[in-house]
Amino acid sequence: MKRLIYIIFASGLIFTSCAGIKGQQNKEGWRPLFDGKDIKDWFVKIHHHEVGENFGNTFRVEDGMIKIRYDQYDDFNDQFGHLYYKTPFSYYHLKFEYRFKGDLHRGAPSYTLRNSGIMFHSQDPRTMLKEQDWPISVEMQLLGGLSDGQPRSTGNMCSPGTNVVYQGKIAASHCLNSTSKTYDGDQWVKGELIVLGDSLIKHIINGDTVLEYSKPQIGGGTANGYDPKIKIDGKLLSSGFIALQSEGQPVDFKNIWIKELPVPKK
Repeated sequence: MKRLIYIIFASGLIFTSCAGIKGQQNKEGWRPLFDGKDIKDWFVKIHHHEVGENFGNTFRVEDGMIKIRYDQYDDFNDQFGHLYYKTPFSYYHLKFEYRFKGDLHRGAPSYTLRNSGIMFHSQDPRTMLKEQDWPISVEMQLLGGLSDGQPRSTGNMCSPGTNVVYQGKIAASHCLNSTSKTYDGDQWVKGELIVLGDSLIKHIINGDTVLEYSKPQIGGGTANGYDPKIKIDGKLLSSGFIALQSEGQPVDFKNIWIKELPVPKK
């Protein structure tokens, strides 16, 4: 545990803007996953479509941002999508900014209103079947407030095809709420994710740690249409792919940076 605490402390928990200090970030081990110009290092998997098909130009780059849009869709038709970075990661500190824009696309489930996420420890999308809706993965769920005065936390955890250990036991529910504030409107929110292989995971929103859990593993439900050979319940997840989510709500992402952390010797 002391080793884990040291790694987390060394990684630097305070989110600083990438703009204007690119050289410093590189010296500290940070590198961009998104260059603000294109998504050549990323690839797409959308439900009802083959891997690599960016249906409806869902994921696009404009104004230095990755924009997720549905203007070329008819009815949403459960076309849940994910944009994956090209290589998997195991021990790392990820940081990014996001904001919600516009209205939920017609036909999208009501629960996806102002809802997106960062999938991690995901299965390789090339192992996903055409009719698989969600990747077997862990999700840092991103929610926007509904401007109704009711609390709606962001930086939550959801677990399609997976389980996690929370407060000493396997979490009983598919999602765990964080302790974050509610963020209404289209403001930019800073998120961070610290992943230490198959051990500790931390979610951070605007500099505050809002959720911690451990031992991500295959199991549980929610994911459908997968290849049974991939879903080995009980298998700990020590690495996997990172993906941005599309599920009917327009959303923007920018300043996506990662710092790989040292793997402790066993």
